Amino acid sequence: MNKHDILAKIKEGDFTKIKFAVADIDGVLRGKYIHKNKFLNALENGLGFCDVIFGWDCADKCYDGIDITGWHTGYPDAKATIATETFRRIPWENDTPFFLGDFSQDTKYADSTCSRSLLKRIAIQSEEMGFKPLFSQEFEWFNFLGTPSEIANADYTDLHPITPGMFGYSILRTSLNQPYFNDLFDMLHQFDIPLEGMHTETGPGVMEATVIYDEILAAADKALLFKSAVKEIAYKHNFVATFMAKWNQDFPGCGGHIHQSLWDLDKKQNLFFNRGTEQQMSATMQHYIAGLLKCLPEILPMFAPNPNSYKRLSGGDWAPRTLTWGIDNRTCAVRAIPGSEKSTRIELRVPGSDTNAYLALGASLAAGLYGIKNKLKLETEAIKGNGYLETANGVLPDSLEKATKKMANSEIANELFGEAFVKHYTQTREWENRQMDESDPNWELKRYFEII
Repeated sequence: MNKHDILAKIKEGDFTKIKFAVADIDGVLRGKYIHKNKFLNALENGLGFCDVIFGWDCADKCYDGIDITGWHTGYPDAKATIATETFRRIPWENDTPFFLGDFSQDTKYADSTCSRSLLKRIAIQSEEMGFKPLFSQEFEWFNFLGTPSEIANADYTDLHPITPGMFGYSILRTSLNQPYFNDLFDMLHQFDIPLEGMHTETGPGVMEATVIYDEILAAADKALLFKSAVKEIAYKHNFVATFMAKWNQDFPGCGGHIHQSLWDLDKKQNLFFNRGTEQQMSATMQHYIAGLLKCLPEILPMFAPNPNSYKRLSGGDWAPRTLTWGIDNRTCAVRAIPGSEKSTRIELRVPGSDTNAYLALGASLAAGLYGIKNKLKLETEAIKGNGYLETANGVLPDSLEKATKKMANSEIANELFGEAFVKHYTQTREWENRQMDESDPNWELKRYFEII
């Protein structure tokens, strides 16, 4: 629907409230319910939103040392713009209308703090180069019995996954909790987040789902909404879903792998596909992979934003730490997937499910475009064996502290995202790193279990 059609639908609807949300720097949706008359006014004039959402962390603790906002600015309103193309109805909330927004029209925040605005800029750069990026993010997440209050009151001890044992691709486990799994698939579809597939992963109570691909901004919108929707649907069944990168050292972590390809502007030709070359990979695809490998160490906090992220990226266990690529090789950081003209794509396996999709998808595209602009060559052959053991091309930083320092001083990061954003984002990651509490063995669970 166009803006005129949406306006008419809202005016004529037999409802009084609308739900509206924006993403903070961690990819956590911050929102409110507003009367539909206020919404109609906001469509034309924007909506005031306290800029503290860019001045606090995932636990609502105000940052120190952040320039853009803080006690020194008095936390004024930022002007949010409603993204009318994100209109959907919430099936588990009596079809309440829902919209996402961003701060792309508020210059104070658009360049430095708003992750959706950053992705929009990168997508425009891609189209100016003649590329239409099609993306999808897949997620792994664990599900637990109980309510948030019950789990918090037990101090995040004695956690009970909804199913026992290690049982990937199990049709038994999905039958055991069939009402939940049916609600996930069906309600997500009704919420305009259609799934390509969903199955159990290896680990107690863990699932994996892939959202059907779309143009990059819509794909990122769907990825953020997927995580929030899964958590809300889980509440209906007295479950809690967690997207922590590594909630328990005894089990595999949770990936947020990014599938991606570049097409012509009419979306008629996959520019990663070339029938006349080895593996049918075009030069554009090879430059793109080289760009990912070149940039990954410089921008890793975009893909691994929390201290907990690096427990997943320990090497092995389905999470890469080496700067490797391979043909359909899941032990590599970049998995090239040659196939038909429609299906040829790249899977970036570094990101965890704890990412902000706007940042992770945007950073992946920016890195790939960097490789194309600079005609970077693949300096290593495709890995055919265990990529976790191949360290000749380098390894990723092994902590948020190291990764953030590298990004803060990176010329590549500043070129890709702009100095204002890099400064703000690395300041927030420095803060996040300082929140580690080694005296409390459960500090990560308390901080990230429900919210991230």
